[in-house]
Amino acid sequence: MRPWRDPVPVTPSPDVIAAVGGSLLAASALTRRGITTLDAARRFLDPDAYTPSDPLDLPDMAIAVARIRAALDHGEPIAVWGDFDVDGQTATALLTQALSARGGRVLRHIPDRARDGHGLQIPALARLIDSGARLFVTCDTGIAAHDAIAYANERGASMIVTDHHQLADTLPPALANINPQRLPHDHPMRTLPGVGVALQVIRALDDSPEAITPLLDLVALGIVADVAVQTGDSRYWLQRGLRALRAGLRPGLAALAETAGLEAARIDEGHIGFVIAPRLNAAGRLGDAMLGVDLLLESDGDRARTIALTLENLNAQRRLLVDQIDAGAEAQIVREPVLRTSAVLILSAPDWHPGVVGIVANRLVERYNVPVILLVTEGYDGEARGSARSVEGVDITAALGAHAHLITGYGGHTMAAGLRLPMRNIAPLRRALDKSVRESRGQVTIGERAIDAIVGIADMTVESAEALARLAPFGAGNPPLLLAIPDLTLREHQMIGRGGEHRALIVEDASGAALRALWWDSATLPLPGANALDTQDTPGGRFDLACTLRASTYKGARRVEVEYIDSRPAVAAIAVDGRRRTTATIHDLRADSDKTASLLSLRADHPDLLVWREGGDPVAGVGRHELTTTSALAIWTTPAVRGDLVSALARVGAQTVFVYAVDPPINGGTAFRKRFLALIKYAISEKDGFVGIDALTSALATTDQVVLLALAWAVRSGAISTQPITNDRWRVALGTGAVDPALATAEATLTTALDEVTSFRAFFRRADLARLLDGR
Repeated sequence: MRPWRDPVPVTPSPDVIAAVGGSLLAASALTRRGITTLDAARRFLDPDAYTPSDPLDLPDMAIAVARIRAALDHGEPIAVWGDFDVDGQTATALLTQALSARGGRVLRHIPDRARDGHGLQIPALARLIDSGARLFVTCDTGIAAHDAIAYANERGASMIVTDHHQLADTLPPALANINPQRLPHDHPMRTLPGVGVALQVIRALDDSPEAITPLLDLVALGIVADVAVQTGDSRYWLQRGLRALRAGLRPGLAALAETAGLEAARIDEGHIGFVIAPRLNAAGRLGDAMLGVDLLLESDGDRARTIALTLENLNAQRRLLVDQIDAGAEAQIVREPVLRTSAVLILSAPDWHPGVVGIVANRLVERYNVPVILLVTEGYDGEARGSARSVEGVDITAALGAHAHLITGYGGHTMAAGLRLPMRNIAPLRRALDKSVRESRGQVTIGERAIDAIVGIADMTVESAEALARLAPFGAGNPPLLLAIPDLTLREHQMIGRGGEHRALIVEDASGAALRALWWDSATLPLPGANALDTQDTPGGRFDLACTLRASTYKGARRVEVEYIDSRPAVAAIAVDGRRRTTATIHDLRADSDKTASLLSLRADHPDLLVWREGGDPVAGVGRHELTTTSALAIWTTPAVRGDLVSALARVGAQTVFVYAVDPPINGGTAFRKRFLALIKYAISEKDGFVGIDALTSALATTDQVVLLALAWAVRSGAISTQPITNDRWRVALGTGAVDPALATAEATLTTALDEVTSFRAFFRRADLARLLDGR
């Protein structure tokens, strides 16, 4: 489960409230996202109130436009070289359509993913030059193609690169390098994807509505499919593009919508991301990406339907391959659970399809909240090739660049990259990235779920959903609003979907009000509020629900749709401004000279006193996994991390809290490792090897992360082998004694984590308890 960041209190201005139709919920969300004035709200909500940037702001644009005009004037062939994802397909289609409309002789080329890989290749360049091409315009590719562009120059061809990927140390020797990464970081065009950059080239040629409007639907597809950050010009062009899509679909998209069962008039960014883009991407992943370009440019309805059906079949194959690779990746993790302790999850196999590993990497990122790299290790002459996906806070392309000596080639952007490397370097890269990403994670909070508002079931109305929809389109840079509903129980649930892979939950608040929430791909996951040792079908205790809210139409009536995103054990007394509040009376006994006598006296005065003690301390009490509701709690052992403290207070709900903060008998180093191994050996001999992570953290007075790192260290040392049964329950057995070469790294990582616990305990002993327990 990811950590949650509850919303900070805000007071939106009356102007912002009015701009969103009077909704305090939507106005507060805008304010939290930095939109605090009427002018800013109008520019965000209405593209007609926004002025897009001048395309000539992009470096080298004037040079590129002059060369393209010369080619158009002299009837010179123009070769458009694209990439095989949706951004590349739409950019290729956009340039082809726009230049052809101006009388251009356009040749178009997209490489084959499996045979050629990304980027410019000299053999294909040579063929195009031999056929007469003397001007090349790349789109969504080329910014790192130094050798290929140098070759084109030698053959007398002009190269114009339009791309948006991260810059190499030096620019390639092209006539023009048009890339928004060359702009200042705060420039409104900085986040444009490849199709957005291609549009700027056409705008620089002719910015009339007649030239630009027919291209805007393509721009919307590329922006959403490439997960471009929707700020500034990217958001503006997406809004314009969605408006164009709803006004009427070109024949190819109409055919695709028909085969997918989409209602054209209601197409939004979600339909692009989850219905249209996967079908176009299937062409580049499993077949020929030019199929997608052909569909987008096709004017004949019958031919468009034929291509759309081909894409539908390819997409079905893609789904099957994704599920197979996903299952294979999970099987690797089960066989080698130590992989889960790394800051970057790197998996490889010889038989994975290279065209879909990026999709599976995305799934694993969401599941495990770490950057993921999936590699294919067969068919590349000793090289592995694959895709990387990341989490917020880790620039995966920069992380790969920091270890470029291990990699043959790489490229991408902050959240995604492609790479290839010698197979012998997979293990060294895993160790290097684990160290560097772990260091970066120590500096920022990664993968938090940012809650936009705390609401009640009564707030989940069609009116609320329609108010929030004013903030659309949603995506990177403007995520869907994440709402938290506190203190719920699960009334009932049922499996839904063709294969029973999803769940419909009926949740209930303390007043008895109920709400239905859909939880996708949840068949194998524990229910919200369930104890991790319980079966996955056992409803649990009280929990807070994180969800999204939207309105939909069913049989002509408007209704709400709530999607389950996450849950956590209920946190006591969450206020609507998002801060945790404790109403308990806190007694600071950390300085007592005789804590044992003090505790004895407390037991006499408070018969229902619950003592939270861990780590083998001889004082009578319970561990975190045994905490129950009571009116008085004594915190005897110093907590290992603040999150454990918050969870304990929420679970107990005590009105009186006594804090002693006694460090556990074993607090780190060699003694910790000895105690850990003793507990593991006891589990092997007395409990058939079954151990609960929660029980281990309590027995060791530490964190889940430390226990998982300790398991990894023990496996690397050869002392044990492990198999996860659930997230919390594992089975351990004696190991072979063979020492893994990565043992020293595993031990150093464990030591660092133990040191962090020690540091928090030192802080806790002197912290202002009222502020710490009240969440301030």
